[in-house]
Amino acid sequence: MIGKHNMDDLWKTITALRHKLHKYPELSGQEFQTKERLKSFICMNTHLKIRDNGTWFYALYEPKVNNGASPIAFRADMDALPIPETISLPYGSAKPNIAHKCGHDGHCAVLAAVAVLLEQDAAVRRPVYLIFQSAEETGQGGKTCADFVSETDISEVYAFHNLSGYPENAVMVRDRLTQCASKGLLVQFTGESAHAGTPENGRNPASALGSMALYAEKINKESSSCLCTVVSIQEGSRDFGISPGQGEVAFTLRAEADDVLENMDLTLRTQAEKLADQYGLTVSFEEFDPFPATINHPRCAEKVRRAAVKAGCFCVNMKQPWRPSEDFGWYMKIRPGAMFYVGNGTNWPMPHQPAYDFNDHILPTAAAVFLKLAESET
Repeated sequence: MIGKHNMDDLWKTITALRHKLHKYPELSGQEFQTKERLKSFICMNTHLKIRDNGTWFYALYEPKVNNGASPIAFRADMDALPIPETISLPYGSAKPNIAHKCGHDGHCAVLAAVAVLLEQDAAVRRPVYLIFQSAEETGQGGKTCADFVSETDISEVYAFHNLSGYPENAVMVRDRLTQCASKGLLVQFTGESAHAGTPENGRNPASALGSMALYAEKINKESSSCLCTVVSIQEGSRDFGISPGQGEVAFTLRAEADDVLENMDLTLRTQAEKLADQYGLTVSFEEFDPFPATINHPRCAEKVRRAAVKAGCFCVNMKQPWRPSEDFGWYMKIRPGAMFYVGNGTNWPMPHQPAYDFNDHILPTAAAVFLKLAESET
C-alpha cells in the first residue's frame, strides 16, 4: 500500500498504472482486463468498497467522520479507440489497431489516485463514489451508469477530460453547454441494378446519394448551431459492367441542443424520402452512437472554479463548447454536475489523432480538483 503523504511514490505508481493501461487497451464494451487492473489497484492501496457491475464498477469512499452532506460522484471512462499506435512509446499498445488515443487511460489513473488521496484527506467528510464507466466512445455506457446514479442519493456528478490546445495544467469549465449532442445516421437507398451499358433499365441511387451529400453542405451553410458531416458514401463494387442498385451515405449529426439534433435528423430523413420518390427508390434509416448534449450546471461549474483555485491551479476561459460529444450528458439529465477540462499544452496533439498520448504531467492537477470538490460540504 502506498505510504501516507508519500506523493512522489504515489505519482510514480499512478504514472506506471497509466502506462500499463495504455499498453493493454480494450475497445468499448470489452474493458474487462482494464476493469480488473483498476479494481486490483484500488483493493491493494485503499480500503474503499468496490461493487462490480459487469461492464463497469464503482469504488465507494465512506468517511469515518461524516458531516451529513450528500454523496458526490466522480466518473472516468475506460475504453480505447480502434486506432493503431504509430508513435514510439516504451509502453506502446501491445494490441494491433487498438490504442488509447483519447486519454481514457489517464482519466482512469486520475480516479485511481483520487481513491488513494481520499483516505489521506481528513477534510473529506462525505461519501464519494468513483465510477469507472465502459463504452464512452460509442455512447453505450453512460446511460447505464446514469441510471445507477438515479437510484442513489448522489447529489452531484463530475468528470474531466484532457484537452489539447490549452496551456498545460490549465483548468477549463463552462456554464451550461460544454459538449455537443450527436448521433450517427445511415441512409440506405435501394433501387435496381442493371447492365452498365443499359443503366436506364435499372434504378441507380448515385444521384440520390450525391444530392444527400450536397444537402448536408446546405445545412452546414445555413446553420451555426448544427453540423452535418458525411463520414461515408458507398455504392457498387468497381465492376464496370454493372450499374448498381444499392448505396448508402452515413452522416454524423452534431448540434448544440438535443432538440436541434432531432430536427436536423428529421430534415435529413424528409429529404431522403423526397429523393427516393424522385428516383424510384426505397429508403431506410439506421441510427448509431447517440450522445446527448453535455450541459454543465452553472452552480457546479462555479464549484469547479473554486476547487481549482483552492488546489493552486489556474483557470483559463473556454469561449466555445468542445464539439466532440461525451456520454457524460446522460448523467446531467439525472443530477446536476459539470465536465471540466485540464490542458495538455497549446501544441499537444488533439485526442483521436495518431500522434496523441495522454500528458502524464496533468495527472496531479485533475486529481487535486476532484479532491477539493470532495472536500466541499454543499
